[in-house]
Amino acid sequence: MADTEPEPADGEPTGPEPQDGEPTGPEPRESEPTESTESVPDGDAAEPLTALSLPAQLIIAVAIAVAAVAAAIHLSAAFLNVSPPNTLTKRHGAAIDDYVYPEFERVWKLFAPNPLQQNIAVQARAEIRTPDGGTATTGWRDLSAQDGAAIHHNPLPSHTQQNELRRGWEFYVGSHDVRERPQGMRGNLSEQYIRRIVMLRLGREEDGGTVERIQVRSATTPVAPPPWSDEKIGTRTVYRTLPWWTVTSDDLPEAKRR
Repeated sequence: MADTEPEPADGEPTGPEPQDGEPTGPEPRESEPTESTESVPDGDAAEPLTALSLPAQLIIAVAIAVAAVAAAIHLSAAFLNVSPPNTLTKRHGAAIDDYVYPEFERVWKLFAPNPLQQNIAVQARAEIRTPDGGTATTGWRDLSAQDGAAIHHNPLPSHTQQNELRRGWEFYVGSHDVRERPQGMRGNLSEQYIRRIVMLRLGREEDGGTVERIQVRSATTPVAPPPWSDEKIGTRTVYRTLPWWTVTSDDLPEAKRR
């Protein structure tokens, strides 16, 4: 009998067997070059400072040095102004105050905050020239109450509503003695500041007449202690009344000076 080849089983490949040295599968692809994710900086943008000319380097160095010195002086003066008394503040206190006040003033002391325990209301009244040539005096107007009403229920009150009148009055009190005499240039400046604030609130015309003189006073009422405290404090209101001031064109807003 002739030899017969066995039939291939189901699932077996029937093609020719691979020869030695022939690949048995698809050839692997060569790895493609990937683009670098790092951006190459522009030569002009990445030019170091050392590539600049000598004058340019000197200007930049001087500007950095001046800015650093100015920042150091400002931070030092602000720190010494709110720090407890020490040798530096006793020796250079006047120079520190001249730099800090009034632009960088703070109302608290470092390590010892002193919250206000009084309600201080600033009030003003005016002497007016009536249309018939006579004079009349208005009643007291509570300027602090106006600010309080503007702040009440206002989620974003302005800095002017919160601090202009209050800080102006503190500025006046800190630069005048008990006889209302100004102490140096700061005293005269505080008087001008208060007059301008009052005239901004009252206006040139008041109660049908022209404002010729104004008077300012403060009403100070101590805050009563809480019920659980044994502290005894009088709550009587004390007034500090300033002399009459004659209104000039410098006390009026620029739009009302004509």
